[in-house]
Amino acid sequence: MDEKRVCPICDAPIKGRADKIYCSLACKSAHQYEVRQEKDKFFLKVDRQLKRNRKILKKYNRNGMTTLRRKVLHQEGFNPNYFTHYWKNNKGDLYLFCYDYGFLKLKEKNSQQIKEKYLIVEWQNYMENNNN
Repeated sequence: MDEKRVCPICDAPIKGRADKIYCSLACKSAHQYEVRQEKDKFFLKVDRQLKRNRKILKKYNRNGMTTLRRKVLHQEGFNPNYFTHYWKNNKGDLYLFCYDYGFLKLKEKNSQQIKEKYLIVEWQNYMENNNN
């Protein structure tokens, strides 16, 4: 059995046990990372977007509550379809949250134009007990 075995990651020769697949722990780890990335592709996409949404909301919400044009958030990569939970106030307004920052879709009529905006808020303790 003079067959030379090579690592499937870096093509280096494999030394050691006959059933060894990778030349090093680093290559084994790299392969496992690639497999996990492929397997968890949807999860990673959603998680990445949630974190991006939170970062954007936090950036623009410096006072605890801010109103901002929809276009500004969307240009930064904000996607309102990704949120972690919601909160409904007594008026029935539905706030969507990305972790601790939330947003409420607003429409402002200005003469003949309708401007879409978001009201950005930070999670408050009183919201915990009033979640419907």
